[in-house]
Amino acid sequence: MSLLKEPIHEIHKKLKNKDLTASDLLDASLVRIRETEEKLGAFLQLDEEGARLRANQLDAQTGDLGLLTAIPMGIKDNISTRGVRTTAGSKILGDYTPVYDAAVMEKLAEAGANMVGKMNMDEFGMGSSNENSGFHRAVNPWDLERVPGGSSGGAAAAVASGQVQFALGSDTGGSIRQPAAFCGVVGLKPTYGRVSRYGLIAFASSLDQIGPLTRNVEDAAAVMQAISGYDERDSTSADVGVPDYLSALTGDIKGLKVAVPKELLKKGVAEGVKEKVKEALKVLESLGAVVDEVSLPHVEYAVATYYLLAPAEASSNLARYDGVRYGVRVEGDNLIDMFNRTRSAGFGDEVKRRIMLGTYALSSGYYDAYYLKAQKVRTLIRRDFESIFTDYDVVVGPTAPTTAFTFGENTKDPLTMYMNDICTVPVSLAGLPAVSVPCGLSQGLPVGLQIVGKPFDEAGVLKVAHAFEAHSERLPEPMTGGGAS
Repeated sequence: MSLLKEPIHEIHKKLKNKDLTASDLLDASLVRIRETEEKLGAFLQLDEEGARLRANQLDAQTGDLGLLTAIPMGIKDNISTRGVRTTAGSKILGDYTPVYDAAVMEKLAEAGANMVGKMNMDEFGMGSSNENSGFHRAVNPWDLERVPGGSSGGAAAAVASGQVQFALGSDTGGSIRQPAAFCGVVGLKPTYGRVSRYGLIAFASSLDQIGPLTRNVEDAAAVMQAISGYDERDSTSADVGVPDYLSALTGDIKGLKVAVPKELLKKGVAEGVKEKVKEALKVLESLGAVVDEVSLPHVEYAVATYYLLAPAEASSNLARYDGVRYGVRVEGDNLIDMFNRTRSAGFGDEVKRRIMLGTYALSSGYYDAYYLKAQKVRTLIRRDFESIFTDYDVVVGPTAPTTAFTFGENTKDPLTMYMNDICTVPVSLAGLPAVSVPCGLSQGLPVGLQIVGKPFDEAGVLKVAHAFEAHSERLPEPMTGGGAS
């Protein structure tokens, strides 16, 4: 694991100086995976043969090396990878092998990064714990009895345990940030439209965004630099210039205005989480930032709004999985029977629940009462943030209301499980950039600090996160056998 504990820029130096090869890095990753994967379950598929071929090609390469050249990475299994099985964590796509790469994969291939495999996830991104994977659950490297978060749980666990240097996840209502918090790593959700969704298997198209999970903020900036930018193949891609994220990491946040929504530190947030967030705010103040309490008056409606809008979009997006064009088919007596059998066998309980919720919200007689009203509340939530950002640079609070919970703790009560997204969902509804950065341990488990920025100000969010990281105590390494070291 020692090689993959180092920041990307340190590894890059060793590659340039010929102290390391791409094959050495891949070997370090594969050794760590063999040591830990049986316990962690972070991968759905390894691509060892493809990774070895890429490593050999990179070792034979001459000329300048990019910052991400040869860096081992994991890719969430809802991101299309040409020739490598991509299931979105669902049995209904159990045999699907894409014939094309997602836009982010094209960009990372150009940057020279080396994909080791596809990461475990909640089915179609629907979950906060990775207990909804259609294949097997991933676990938290800090404590094997606890969830890694979801839906990018496998990606977060792999980065935290040193199986890969970085991973790509997707975030619909918090699915990068919440597992990053639970596993003690950095997770960045970009502004909606900053990173192309071309090749991302859709859950809720107006919310989904791809972003990095890394061991430190500088690495997150490096990966963001590689994957950001306009893509004409994605109709929601924003034609906005991409700044130099690494140059933004100056450490200087003197005079920065920080807003802390009082609603996100109220009842329901564990005392240990509140304590660590308040300590983090003191660190920001010590660096010259001005911290004030503010209000997000409509945030209490965010979870209800999200769980109307996201399932509604999911019910539409997932209609394509019918056993006809791709994925698994269960034969029936006629076409309708085949549809029913395929979808009944292929989808898990949580996916079925959300399809039913979404179909109901969109149905005749209920569209105006539920879906349309939820869209109006979404606008109010976005306006709340816009109002705050007229006077403040960033909004800061906890990433999740608790630390990682135990397996089975919330599965019997979907509403309790859904409330795990209370801190992240408002940001997703507003389409804003946000990063989760570790801010200490509570009872031996990581706590995440969420930093939210103005639209397309990932540079500002990373700047604050980097300054905080540089002046806070680093977390110990998790012991994959359970418990903090």
